[in-house]
Amino acid sequence: MMPVASVYLDNAATTRLDPEVLDAMMPLLTEQFGNPSSIHSHGRAVRTAIEKARKTVASLLNTSPAEIFFTSGGTEADNTAIRSSIETYEIAHAITSPLEHHAVLHTLEHLAKQGTVRLSLVNVDEQGHIDFEHLEKLLRSYPRSFVSLMHGNNEIGNLLDMNRVGELCRQYDALFHSDTVQTMGHFKHDLQGLPVDFIVGAAHKFHGPKGVGFLYVNAERSGIHPFIYGGSQERNRRGGTENVSGIVGLAKALEIAYRDMDAHRQYITSLKRRMIDQLREKMPDRAGGPVQFNGDSADVENSLYTVLNVSLPASELNDMLLFSLDIARISASGGSACSSGSNVGSHVLSALPGLDQDRGYVRFSFGKYNTTEEIDYAVNTLVGLYQKEGSLKSPV
Repeated sequence: MMPVASVYLDNAATTRLDPEVLDAMMPLLTEQFGNPSSIHSHGRAVRTAIEKARKTVASLLNTSPAEIFFTSGGTEADNTAIRSSIETYEIAHAITSPLEHHAVLHTLEHLAKQGTVRLSLVNVDEQGHIDFEHLEKLLRSYPRSFVSLMHGNNEIGNLLDMNRVGELCRQYDALFHSDTVQTMGHFKHDLQGLPVDFIVGAAHKFHGPKGVGFLYVNAERSGIHPFIYGGSQERNRRGGTENVSGIVGLAKALEIAYRDMDAHRQYITSLKRRMIDQLREKMPDRAGGPVQFNGDSADVENSLYTVLNVSLPASELNDMLLFSLDIARISASGGSACSSGSNVGSHVLSALPGLDQDRGYVRFSFGKYNTTEEIDYAVNTLVGLYQKEGSLKSPV
């Protein structure tokens, strides 16, 4: 195995900052320090940088700058879409799935616990696919609902047919919000042709800075109340002095992502396919069966190409799997970033019917800075752990 300093395969949690992004941010961290709400020249220069960034994001998504609002990240953007629209339009019923990111699931569960909305969870199958018949049944029973279903699942890589969901929502006069954090910067979004009311982005998922994101609000929903009150920033939709350098970095990162998207997708897909093929070839087929893959993550052409969720044979080492990989200087995740480093299991995997609890689960997620040598090292390390004498449980 190759000597490595470290291997980072947790890009769904966060990504390395692109040097081009840092270069774009530096002037806003040094010379251009004015408050963008100030009317003097220092403030106006910074305000211009924000509005230029807004136009860049809007142009890439094929929408109007008036529909883009900057936030502190994906979680705030999700919360704003959910809480503000439910409050503004007095929505009494919400629909989501048990596979959503906690920024969505916990927010809606809290509103349901308060009695603000009644919450329904749409059924999913063993692969994590949404039951569209059940979704339509819920919409028929509860028209004018708030629907939140993510575009790309951060743990199992499934992709949602957003057009199909959006058309159903239009049919039943429902609001449609999609957490697009994992697909933003990796897939193109044409908001002129997409029947959606709210989507979100977080810069650190596509090689931008942490602590900054955005919310797209369809013009028809532009009257939603603010989630954070304060000043008149973001067209009176979000109080607080803007994270100027972060906003500029976000726009630059998204610009780079769109510029290089085809090449990066082809390259990252090749890394993912390489890991799948090697694991199938090398992983021991013993207790609990051969290596498997959760959700659609092994369907390379029809899944989130940055994510691979691996299901490993039953073994005594599974409880310490991430720790063992970390010792080998490989960073991966047992589920979403929210669960990394904790004893809390993946709520996404737990929600999949028929999941074998004795197997081990690890999510590898790839980015443009990964190499084939790193993939080979990670596979050989993982295989080596399972080949150790006595590490595998005997069949029951």
